[in-house]
Amino acid sequence: MSNSTTNLIDALDQKFAAIDQKTDTHLEGLLWSKPITYWDYIQTDALLNLQTQRTVLPDEKVFIMYHQVNELLFKMILWEIDQLCHTNKPETAYFTEKLGRISRYFDMLTTSFDIMGDGMEVAQYMKFRNTLTPASGFQSAQYRMIEFASTDLINLIDYRFRATIDRDTPYTHAFEHLYWQAAGKDHATGKKSYLLLAFEEKYKDEFLRFMEEYNTINVWQKFKQLPEDDQKNAELISAMRHYDYTVNITWVMGHLNAARKYIDSGQGTGEATGGSDWKKYMHPKYQRRIFFPALWSEEELKNWGEGL
Repeated sequence: MSNSTTNLIDALDQKFAAIDQKTDTHLEGLLWSKPITYWDYIQTDALLNLQTQRTVLPDEKVFIMYHQVNELLFKMILWEIDQLCHTNKPETAYFTEKLGRISRYFDMLTTSFDIMGDGMEVAQYMKFRNTLTPASGFQSAQYRMIEFASTDLINLIDYRFRATIDRDTPYTHAFEHLYWQAAGKDHATGKKSYLLLAFEEKYKDEFLRFMEEYNTINVWQKFKQLPEDDQKNAELISAMRHYDYTVNITWVMGHLNAARKYIDSGQGTGEATGGSDWKKYMHPKYQRRIFFPALWSEEELKNWGEGL
């Protein structure tokens, strides 16, 4: 037996002894295990059988797969944010690298809107979308978690109520005043739509736990915990601004413009499947959602989303 093999056996002995396991048992198990294949590792068969259409219209499958790809990318983004925010004292280079990864995922999401904008026939979409009511992309829980993990909660509060909410406000109260709540409520009565009620029934408790977890460790809080000189690092500031702009303007406008092509096509009612006031809900100048307002000038903040 070669020295390298002996060293590997010794390392395995140490590894398994640390968890009260026998090396021989695990080595014998290798005799009966199958070689790994690509399709087993990626679980290709399961993945490719997750597209269940509600209609016979071919472009509905494009719509389903596109949104499933979005959710996978959201999961990748949350994976990177989780690592960054749960690192006790991240180095500036590490911070910048993680933001770069996160931004690239959102850059990919932004450029992918051509798949929706040019990849489906308007006539087909306007038919199968009626079977989706009252479901809506509004109900992406992972996207909400990305928001909670990126910035202080106050920056996600409806702009009209921010003066009445601070860090001591109960999470349940703040939750009722998040910017996206307005899209699911009747403006006259305040009554919540089924879209919002179903979303909250499924995710509200999880959201409240997540909001509390990231209250002091979100991306902005981790940035503020860096040494003062590091907070002035030009590359890091550029990465923070790029992420903020990409998520809250570029990606949002890509989504809005894709929606305009279909919902404003004149082939339907012009209403969103979930019943929201989608034009005001989606446009950055109405949302006033900015993750890192301290990194933008007064003029930039004043004109956020204008002219788009």
